[in-house]
Amino acid sequence: MTLSPLPTIMLEPMVRAALLEDLGRAGDVTTDAIVPRDRHTTTVLAARQQGIIAGLDLAMLAFKLIDPNVEMTGERADGSDVAQGETIASVSGPARAILTAERTALNFLCHLSGIATATASIVSAIRGHKAKIVCTRKTTPGLRAIEKYAVRAGGGANHRFGLDDAILIKDNHIAIAGGIRPAMERARMSVGHLVKVEIEVDTLAQLDEALALAPDAVLLDNMSVDDLRKAVAMVGGRAVTEASGRITAAIAPAVAATGIDLISIGWLTHSAPILDIGLDYREL
Repeated sequence: MTLSPLPTIMLEPMVRAALLEDLGRAGDVTTDAIVPRDRHTTTVLAARQQGIIAGLDLAMLAFKLIDPNVEMTGERADGSDVAQGETIASVSGPARAILTAERTALNFLCHLSGIATATASIVSAIRGHKAKIVCTRKTTPGLRAIEKYAVRAGGGANHRFGLDDAILIKDNHIAIAGGIRPAMERARMSVGHLVKVEIEVDTLAQLDEALALAPDAVLLDNMSVDDLRKAVAMVGGRAVTEASGRITAAIAPAVAATGIDLISIGWLTHSAPILDIGLDYREL
């Protein structure tokens, strides 16, 4: 898998803000009191459980922003499957800087690796089916770009990045517009030919009404596996089909077997547990 890194110009404001939050008004008073200014050390980032790595660039940037003399040498890349106890990277340089940046670096690395690991578990569960696993806009404010990157690191794909990517007509839009037809017609009239239009439906009757208006995609929300199978048959390739609604690794294979194109899962970015990674001192 080729994983394009995020540009540093995008990452730096996030990492800088996290460091400033941690440093507060007086900096790292613990490390500054205990560790001599001229002390250098070598540490390693080690996986404490099996999983998929994501976020190494953010971890490295956290160390570098505290002191550019810190060197981080990766032994594994983002998207790699690591075993429990495996070394991910070594971090060498001024000890004060390494200890000061440690928690910020790990916060990013553990969080994003957790998302990647959770994504990979679902991707693995549906292997052999055509469906893709995609994320949603249910992300941590300010961290959407990197959380969606972590989904890609885990073998998933991205849905909309924001409200301006495409039109997605959801149940509240339909209710306020007065129905599926007026919502679809207003959407088509308001955007150019390159903007895709997707509509959410909860029932097969709604799907039938929506298909008559030629949407580019249909979001089949909280449907049973049986209804999903019927829905895919109704669509017959005329639109991209997307299933959503509390889909776990246990139910994902049955959903994928319906022939659905996409399975969107919000919990990948809002509730995935972290991957436990630690920074361990290595005596020279």
